[in-house]
Amino acid sequence: MTERAASRRRTAPTRPGVPAEAVDDPGFDPGADHGPFLQRVATWVDDDVDAQDQAELRRLLDLADSPDPRKHDVRVAALADLRDRFSGPLAFGTAGLRGRMGAGPHRMNRAVVVRAAAGLGAFLRETLGSGERPRVVVGFDARHRSRAFAVDTAAVLTAAGVDVSVLPSALPTPVLAFAVRHLGADAGVMVTASHNPPADNGYKVYLGGRVATGSGQGVQIVAPYDARIAAAIDAVGPAREVPRAETGWTVLGRDVLDAYVGAVVALSDGAPRRLRVVTTALHGVGGAVVARVLREAGFTDVVPVEEQLDPDPEFPSVAFPNPEEPGAMDLALAYAQDAGADVVLANDPDADRCAVAVYDPRVGTYQGAETARSNGWRMLHGDEVGALLGNDVAVRGAASGAPGGVLACSIVSSRLLGRIAAAHGLGFATTLTGFKWISRVDGLAFGYEEALGYCVDPEHVRDKDGISAALLVAQLANRLKAQGRTLVDALDDLARAHGLHVTDQLSARFEDLDRIGATMAHLRNAPPRTLAGAGVTDVVDLSAGLDGLPPTDGVRILTADGTRVIVRPSGTEPKVKCYLEVVVPVATDASHDDLTAARAFARERLDRVTTDMRRALGL
Repeated sequence: MTERAASRRRTAPTRPGVPAEAVDDPGFDPGADHGPFLQRVATWVDDDVDAQDQAELRRLLDLADSPDPRKHDVRVAALADLRDRFSGPLAFGTAGLRGRMGAGPHRMNRAVVVRAAAGLGAFLRETLGSGERPRVVVGFDARHRSRAFAVDTAAVLTAAGVDVSVLPSALPTPVLAFAVRHLGADAGVMVTASHNPPADNGYKVYLGGRVATGSGQGVQIVAPYDARIAAAIDAVGPAREVPRAETGWTVLGRDVLDAYVGAVVALSDGAPRRLRVVTTALHGVGGAVVARVLREAGFTDVVPVEEQLDPDPEFPSVAFPNPEEPGAMDLALAYAQDAGADVVLANDPDADRCAVAVYDPRVGTYQGAETARSNGWRMLHGDEVGALLGNDVAVRGAASGAPGGVLACSIVSSRLLGRIAAAHGLGFATTLTGFKWISRVDGLAFGYEEALGYCVDPEHVRDKDGISAALLVAQLANRLKAQGRTLVDALDDLARAHGLHVTDQLSARFEDLDRIGATMAHLRNAPPRTLAGAGVTDVVDLSAGLDGLPPTDGVRILTADGTRVIVRPSGTEPKVKCYLEVVVPVATDASHDDLTAARAFARERLDRVTTDMRRALGL
């Protein structure tokens, strides 16, 4: 059996159904009078716009209202499910909307989307004033109900007097971000849950045109826009009363996709291609677009992971459709091992992120079963890719005679990019987490965040773009191969020039969301005194702001040996995340063996920091 076939067997789990979440609420009394609550549910059902969602809630209502004592447990479960679905509206914020699909105000469904679209339309009309017709472009991915949510958005906005254009098919998020700027739209809506589980969907909002200008044009919303749109949504009546047009919006042709591909291919360096590349779309919408970009940029030796090439909303070959998650890249690495590839390029389902894997003999092992990983294939950390791309942008800018601009990354990303910027005489900016902040940096030449997001062409896409990033990584690897070198060698060069920066992440997922706040409070009240044996020298509560950044929920810890830890709740998942970084000095003439030893030392220190942070967080 080939490594690829073995990996297919390992990474194709049986997917059980996704049960409704019960609510862990000590105040919930199933024997109390739930009549007023059930009437509120019934009112929502009457006002819903989707027959399937209405039937789903009516079934739960029947179970919750059953007088049969033999069905007590079923009744309690139905009541708990309804309480969760009606625990409040799905909050609209700087990430837009994102959540599990299902019926009820605390789920992603057509009624919620209709009201969100109506609120967005009202916000745009108020912002632009009377007599100005807003322009909006709408995109969608291939998840369950994404197309329906996009059509509902177009119907509501058209009825509200908005000039609406819809992308011609399920396409990557970067195409929508490009279209907002390319078409001069006042807003963009992308229906996607990115790399979330199959049961989820989401609703991203971009502003541009006459609403957001300058460096904020074509960028996802930030405060105070999010609060203004949320207030407008709250003012919308029942979904059934929201007017929806049956026609009147424009379905764009393929020319907008052609323009996007043309802009990405224009980044090509024109060098002869010697590289063999494995690509995977992880069952998302990026496969065909990545294949076209690489082909038009001259890469013809490209091997796609066939099992993951076509969009599939069930994501059948991965347990979790995020290249950062364990096992998600196993099939692609197996392909690379079988094909003798030089590099693996992976996109998440909406293709706004790019993961990179390489052959690194330092990490090979003879222990356990032989796999691509045991032979030395590994994913590069997002900070490693960010450093490689940032340095590449700086070097190419200088070579072109047009140096300048700013390199930027989020506060939780590695400090290495700042050293690269200083070495090239470029500006450097640190922002809060999220591309809604990174993309707003004035004079941006390159921006990244460690969660595999890279902005390499801010003139055209003011957001993370996993497709243009994939092309630039392939080009860099191709130029290095022509010199008999690899991306790993380039990382060693950066370590010699700026010190070895090694990063990792520790995260904890919580079913009880109250534990997230309790965990952060515990850390603030009792931070660790040492990490990996080094004394803690500084603990900063980021909720008070830092270095001119707006307040955010997080804690930064520094130690005497330069180790840094930043802890924050995730903005899109029920997690607390710890971002860990150790820095090891390296001589400018360090040999390969010296670098190997330094990396082993840094890894050991990072493991000790991880252990200490688990203890500090009570995990």
